[in-house]
Amino acid sequence: MTVSPDDAARRAYWADTMQAGYDLIQNLLPFEVQECGEGFASLRDAAQESGIEMLFSDSRIAGELERIFFMRESLVRNVMAVGKAMNERGWILKIEDGYRSLEMQGQLVRKPDLFDAILRKCIWEVGGQIPPVELVFRRALVLIANIPKIGTHMSGSAIDVSVFRRDDGHEVWRGNPYLEMSERTPMRSPFVEAEALQNRLEITAMLEAQGFVHFPFEFWHFNQGDAMGHILSGQPAPARFGPVHWDPRSNRVTAVDDPLKLLNPLPVIEREIAAALQRARENV
Repeated sequence: MTVSPDDAARRAYWADTMQAGYDLIQNLLPFEVQECGEGFASLRDAAQESGIEMLFSDSRIAGELERIFFMRESLVRNVMAVGKAMNERGWILKIEDGYRSLEMQGQLVRKPDLFDAILRKCIWEVGGQIPPVELVFRRALVLIANIPKIGTHMSGSAIDVSVFRRDDGHEVWRGNPYLEMSERTPMRSPFVEAEALQNRLEITAMLEAQGFVHFPFEFWHFNQGDAMGHILSGQPAPARFGPVHWDPRSNRVTAVDDPLKLLNPLPVIEREIAAALQRARENV
C-alpha cells in the first residue's frame, strides 16, 4: 500500500501527539490533590441571573444521561466573566459539557460513535491492521479520560465549549465541530486552516484570562484548579479539586475513594473493539 507524504506526516503527528498526551497523564497520576470540598453551582442559572447570553448543549452525553451544567462554585464566576467578555465581542459562549459523574464518564468511553472514531484512527495509525488493545486503550485514555483523576469533568472543574456569533448565529469555526477525533483535534494541530487556528487561540486567550488552562490535545476543553490544571500551568502546590461524587440535593461533594481505578479495564476495551468491528462490518 502506497502512503502519501501528507498521510505519513499526519500519522506521525497523531502518534507523537497521542504519546505526548499519554506521557502527560503519567505525570498527572501521582500529583497531589487536597480536595477542598467546595460545592457546585449552576452555569445556566448564573448566566440567566447575570443577563449573559449563553448557549447550552441539548444533546445527551451517552444513552439517556443528560448533561449536567454545573461546576465548582468559584469557577462558575470565572465562566460568567468569559461569557460577558464574549458577548461584548459579539460572540456567544456555548457550554457543551460540565460536570460528569463516574457513571457518565464510563459510558462516554464506550459511546459507539466516539469509540468507533478512535478505533478507526488507531487502525489508520497502524496501516490498516487491527491495533493492539493496549494502543486503543492509550489513545482513549487521552481523548476520553478512563480514570477519574485525569478526567477533570469528574472534578467539576472543566467545561467543553463552542462559540457562536451573535449577529448571524454561525459558529466561530475552529476547523471542526465539537467533538472531533483525529489529527486535527489537538489545539495547535498543523493540519488546521490558519483562520480556524486563529479562532481557537483567540477563544483560548479569553478563557485563560480567567484562569482556565487548555488541554493541549482537545481544542474545546478547559479546566482550572485540578491536578491537570496545576501541571499545565506549572503550579507545584497541591490541587484543590479532585474527582468527586456530587449530591445535588445537599450540594455536598465526596472525594472518590480510588481516583486511579479504571472506569473501563482492558477486557472491557477489548470487548468494545470487537463490538466496534462488528458495527463496521454491518455498515459496509
